[in-house]
Amino acid sequence: MPTLAGGEVLDECLRGLESQTLDDFEVVVIDNSGIGCVRAHGSRVRVLANQHNVGFGAAVNQAFRDSKAPYLATLNDDAAADPRWLQTLLEDAEAHPHTGMFASEVRLAGTGRLDSAGMLIASDGSSKQRGHEALPALFADAKEALIPSGSAALYRRTMLDEIGLFDESFFLYCEDTDLGLRARWAGWDCRYVPGAVVEHRYSHSAGRASLLKAYFVERNRLYTIVKNFPIGMLWAAPFASMLRYFWHLAALFSGRGKTGEYRQSGSVSLLPFLVIRAHFAALFQLPKLIAARRRIRSNRRISPAEFEPLLKRHSISVRRVAAL
Repeated sequence: MPTLAGGEVLDECLRGLESQTLDDFEVVVIDNSGIGCVRAHGSRVRVLANQHNVGFGAAVNQAFRDSKAPYLATLNDDAAADPRWLQTLLEDAEAHPHTGMFASEVRLAGTGRLDSAGMLIASDGSSKQRGHEALPALFADAKEALIPSGSAALYRRTMLDEIGLFDESFFLYCEDTDLGLRARWAGWDCRYVPGAVVEHRYSHSAGRASLLKAYFVERNRLYTIVKNFPIGMLWAAPFASMLRYFWHLAALFSGRGKTGEYRQSGSVSLLPFLVIRAHFAALFQLPKLIAARRRIRSNRRISPAEFEPLLKRHSISVRRVAAL
């Protein structure tokens, strides 16, 4: 569990973990504040303090390397877990030994509605929450999902040992999408586990209309598609991106969607510059991204002809992405 600020939000998260019905687990809090603001609470909690913010993926990797547990659960510090969260995930994992990833029933705190029931992906690489703002009853069945949201997920150690950990170059956002797609290339499945409930204060840490978030989401979307998309989908992605930008612009004038939030915050005029900056950053990293793409392909267990229909089964339109 990485954290930047600690405080009451983290304390609430830790109280939820103290009440778990499962006994055999440890909690590793990674203090990314750089000032040592977090103190351990309870016998099962350990704190790893960093001298600066190393990002989400690097922090989770740090905790994973410091543990010998057969499973890694990730949880945002602004999420409160139901007492049966870990037990429900673990029971499903033990019943499905060939599945490597498990998505929680993540709810929007205080609303009774879903934040995510796994993740969907658009044709330009944008990833969004499956079932976002829907009633949980509409997603009551345990079934295959594309990938889990890293805000509350369970990963099998044997899978991570095989495919590698979170890509630390992402720093923030989309590293769960990249890891999940790499796992899918390697033949690992993902399941959505209803009943493994956490209440999530959506974008509490970075804010809903954060320019920092806008930049990293756009840059890391590009990282993700270069590394993971089959060549046909990769060539088509720029055209899908242009269509998404059009729908973002339409949402801006109507005051809806994410661009509507940036309009309300007064920062919408900066978004085109962030998009350009993200593309230049991805271009600068292109040799490393291509090398990573080759490594993924060399270890794949499914073909592009199998991978592309998998993504299409769990897709979301770019128009819907712009509306969320």
